[in-house]
Amino acid sequence: MSARPLLNRRLAGMGTTIFAEMSALAVATGAINLGQGFPDTDGPESVREAAVRALRDGRGNQYPPGPGVPELRTAISEHQQRFHGLGFDPDTEVLVTAGATEAIAAAMLALLEPGDEVIAFEPFYDSYAACIAMAGGVRVPLTLPAPAFRPDLDALRAAVTPRTRLLLLNSPHNPTGTVLTREELTAIAALAVEHDLLVVTDEVYEHLVFDGTHIPLISLPGMRDRTVSISSAGKTFSFTGWKVGWVTGAAPLVAAVRTAKQFLTYVASGPFQYAVAEALALPDTYYADFRDDLLAKRDLLAAGLTDAGFQVYVPQGTYFITTDIAELAPGLDALTFCRALPERCGVVAVPNSVFYDHPTAGRTQVRFAFCKRETVLTEAASRLRKAFSG
Repeated sequence: MSARPLLNRRLAGMGTTIFAEMSALAVATGAINLGQGFPDTDGPESVREAAVRALRDGRGNQYPPGPGVPELRTAISEHQQRFHGLGFDPDTEVLVTAGATEAIAAAMLALLEPGDEVIAFEPFYDSYAACIAMAGGVRVPLTLPAPAFRPDLDALRAAVTPRTRLLLLNSPHNPTGTVLTREELTAIAALAVEHDLLVVTDEVYEHLVFDGTHIPLISLPGMRDRTVSISSAGKTFSFTGWKVGWVTGAAPLVAAVRTAKQFLTYVASGPFQYAVAEALALPDTYYADFRDDLLAKRDLLAAGLTDAGFQVYVPQGTYFITTDIAELAPGLDALTFCRALPERCGVVAVPNSVFYDHPTAGRTQVRFAFCKRETVLTEAASRLRKAFSG
């Protein structure tokens, strides 16, 4: 066989995701998995039953329509109007995808030419790097520095070059929990308009904001025709395995993303699409209770991590807490620390350093997920305290 590498050079060095590695460690050691962001309980019973009903009624068991079933596209349009005052035509301005990850991949493949630059705030979710690479784009990271993790808008402006095509934004931000303010978003919008940039926004944690307010960038002046807005059902309804996401935006942008998407999965999650349509219509009390439950869990785990000796950066949103281990484990980097943690105390976390192009910026940052039962979080905090504070 030729000595030529088998893996496309654009994906060289990416290998197995950190989530697969850490989840395998959790299984091998029987540790509590606070690494990967999935709940340990299912979402509303009525939504689960809606999926069962769709299966039994034969809805979605064969290929659903390429853009998504009409019921879900209508429900997404109504959700955008209900929560954000945004009107989208369900037939031309809404696209259902196999989770937000596919939506991001399809957007990058559709909107980038090889060599186009994409500015993204780091640390960033690992699929961003892969999706930009597969599209032939050039990643331009802008670091959100601890402890505040706020974007430096002057640095953002300086990062724009004649080759910049697109801004890839995530708010509420995984893994730091930062929620972009109206002032920050207004400045970003003005920059996009000035330089005629496209923007892709990952808003999967839109209903998990504890401090501040989620403001879709697409709602700001000048952004309707240049923004691809992405969200999904997994995080909001605690059915991450269903992989139902969506894109909303102006018809030409959605058409472009749909062109790429149809050659990825074409369609997916047929019966689950009908269930998610029902989920999106749940009353306001569901969304408020969901947020309040996660807020209590955030505070529980934050207190436990603080007691164990971690420096805790309390998140404004998402269901992740970023911590720093510099004082807790002097000399250790986050990856080494996380690989040893399951054996040491039976808890799994994820090193933030893998989410940086500049790993020294996050060398000692460790992320914990708090989308678990309170009893699990309490036990994890107890194990960490015993291991690090005696």
